[in-house]
Amino acid sequence: MRIKSWTGRHWPFCSLLLAGIGLRVATQLAYRPALLYIDSKKYLFGIQVPAWGAFDPLGYTLLVLRPMLAFTDLAVVALLQHALGVVMAIGLYVLVLRLGVNRWLAALATAPILLDAYQLVAEQTIMPDTVFEALVAAGLLILLWRPRPGLIVVIAAGLVLGLSAPVRQVGEALIAPALIYVLATAGNWRRRLLCGTVLTVCFALPILGYMSYSEVSLHDGFKLSDLGDAYLYGRTAHAADCATLKLPADEWSLCPKASAAAALGVDGLVNIGLTPAQTYAGSGPKPPVGTGIGGFQTQFAEAVITQQPLRVIGDITRDAVKLFALTRDGLPGDTPISRWQFQDSYPYYPPGITATGATSANVIFALSGGGTVQVSKPLASALRSYQLNGGYTPGPVFLVSLLAGLAGIVAYRRLGESRLALACFLITGSGVALLLGADLYEFSWRYQLPALITLPIGGVLGGSALARLYHRRRTARQESATASAATSGGADMPAEEAVCE
Repeated sequence: MRIKSWTGRHWPFCSLLLAGIGLRVATQLAYRPALLYIDSKKYLFGIQVPAWGAFDPLGYTLLVLRPMLAFTDLAVVALLQHALGVVMAIGLYVLVLRLGVNRWLAALATAPILLDAYQLVAEQTIMPDTVFEALVAAGLLILLWRPRPGLIVVIAAGLVLGLSAPVRQVGEALIAPALIYVLATAGNWRRRLLCGTVLTVCFALPILGYMSYSEVSLHDGFKLSDLGDAYLYGRTAHAADCATLKLPADEWSLCPKASAAAALGVDGLVNIGLTPAQTYAGSGPKPPVGTGIGGFQTQFAEAVITQQPLRVIGDITRDAVKLFALTRDGLPGDTPISRWQFQDSYPYYPPGITATGATSANVIFALSGGGTVQVSKPLASALRSYQLNGGYTPGPVFLVSLLAGLAGIVAYRRLGESRLALACFLITGSGVALLLGADLYEFSWRYQLPALITLPIGGVLGGSALARLYHRRRTARQESATASAATSGGADMPAEEAVCE
């Protein structure tokens, strides 16, 4: 009876939940045992082949793939990731209700997680994105469950949020909004100092643990990954104006023509590289003896940042606002959006993931568990049609959610109740930190997925704050008008009537 009563009262969310589960069942049946992406081999075999694992942290491998594949196969990994998507939606829905938002708005806030086709593709793919989202959502839920988090809560939240960084390095950015939130809710300065220190230490522990593992076991050095230098070069090369840039002669070969930079994009500049015909000055001198290409790229990046900072900021900004576009259209230079769209047949990415040969998906599945590639064409076609014809969260929804979340931080403070304002800050701030943290290096629709679990949630919290502020001000005006009318009426009565009353 309790379940029936609950579903009756929360039928908007339950309807979305059933639709989301149905879409996930269809996705699981459409592409078996799972989808593979270009980088999937890195996470499946990066520990055995260190060169593959150095570029990104392998927390996904250690937390999920290794323990699960010891007992099961990749189809079950995909099933787990779909389950995480559903659990995230349920957890965030309950949290939003707990913070005082009405059931309809709370249900709408979870619709992007449940129904967005790009989220479904990520869950079906052997990649760390869904696990990363789940860790972020869990950390936020832990911190926000009570108005003032206790020390145990701070420890748990720090460890969970810190664990996200070895899964996807951009998780390092979460320390800023989490620390500000804890300091704001802790109370007196002694408690703030204690909770802030404990959060920072617990956040750092999983990161330092992985860095130690990288040094001792992977022999890649005491670091999370080699991501930074290469993508910093790609970003700055994409933004640079070579005509006005002052460089040593031996760095000109790294400065691309504007046409090449636009066509290749950041990802192409990093992973494909420049041919002599694509550089500013032909082949250019080679790096000095004893200088590796990484150091050479770093010197170039430093020159661009120092001399042309506004161009770099503008380049990042142009990428950041792509999230708010009405439609999902890949632009020249962007990582192809088709990589995160359902296809009518099984997608391959030669030479890394092929249909036949030593790098075929079937060989990878044979080595990792999961059987052979099978595609249900009717389901695959239906999912593709759903995705391309509106089965995603439009950019304006993200924009309105972001603005509402930011407004809620400011507006709700005027009510004298800070909990909702701080919740808006933590959730919206975490979303902005993750999205900008990724856009600093490269724009990809894959890297925009954290928006689904943060911006709409922060938006409905902000919208509720604004609605409450409006209602309270209107009530205050009405009470003021009533009081003024009563005072005015009493003053106008004859003296004897006033005395009798």
